[in-house]
Amino acid sequence: MANLPKKPLGRGLGSIIGAGVQKPATPAPSPATPAAPTTPGLTLIEIPLAQIVPNPRQPRREFDSAAIKELAESIRSEGLMQPIVVRKIKDGYELIAGERRWRAFKELGQKTITARVVEASDASSAVLALVENLQRAELNVVEEALGIASLMRDFSLTQDAVADRLGKPRATIANLVRLLSLDREILGYLGKGQITAGHAKALLAIENQAHRVQAARQIIEKELSVRETEALVKTFSSGAKKPRRETAKTVLEDAQKRLASHLASRVSVTRKGQKGSITIFYENDDDLARLLEKLGIRL
Repeated sequence: MANLPKKPLGRGLGSIIGAGVQKPATPAPSPATPAAPTTPGLTLIEIPLAQIVPNPRQPRREFDSAAIKELAESIRSEGLMQPIVVRKIKDGYELIAGERRWRAFKELGQKTITARVVEASDASSAVLALVENLQRAELNVVEEALGIASLMRDFSLTQDAVADRLGKPRATIANLVRLLSLDREILGYLGKGQITAGHAKALLAIENQAHRVQAARQIIEKELSVRETEALVKTFSSGAKKPRRETAKTVLEDAQKRLASHLASRVSVTRKGQKGSITIFYENDDDLARLLEKLGIRL
């Protein structure tokens, strides 16, 4: 880890986070001992882990426990290469950058961690947390989009203002925020890396929600490229009636398979016009009771 090149940090972080800082060999001060006066943002101090709380606007939604343990072992071997960055709050300190390092120290059972204390407003803290994650390539596309949307909503920032603070083109910000209008299922695929932002952007052209989801499933099942996805999206246009009828049939078949799998029984889903019916088959009274219980109905 000590020999790995350091990744460039985001706008505003370069002046905050120092490079290659090892944990001091001298004993850490007792939590009960008041810290000596320091100049905010310039001095490293040891802070009890218990006095630090996560950033409530942390854009990262999930932390891989295996990756945290791996980082903990690296820190045990090499030491802390960069201090975390915090700001003072009423009852302690709030993380701005370094939550994975903070979690790794907790994993190691450490009581204190080296930190740099800076002065930052709520908005600045949120921006810096987002920038750090973006520059370290730790966010997936959905987390990035949610972080940007949170900045705009919580601090009444325009897309131009967010673009300026993050050092990104406005078009990039606009495209990311647009992705959040996609269905939850599709955002799940995007967040897990099953489809790319290019695929998701192409799916935005499909107005019908059921068709969008169906197209997303086809992308994954057939491993379509973005260009192939764009061609698929065109088949869902209002003028392509035949593909739309075929898609409606596929949706029914998919619903039938999912219901049958969920209920562990044979299921028939039919449609006539805009209406339809669902028939669930059972073998005997015990099977009927099982199905009713599965559906949340008790005799």
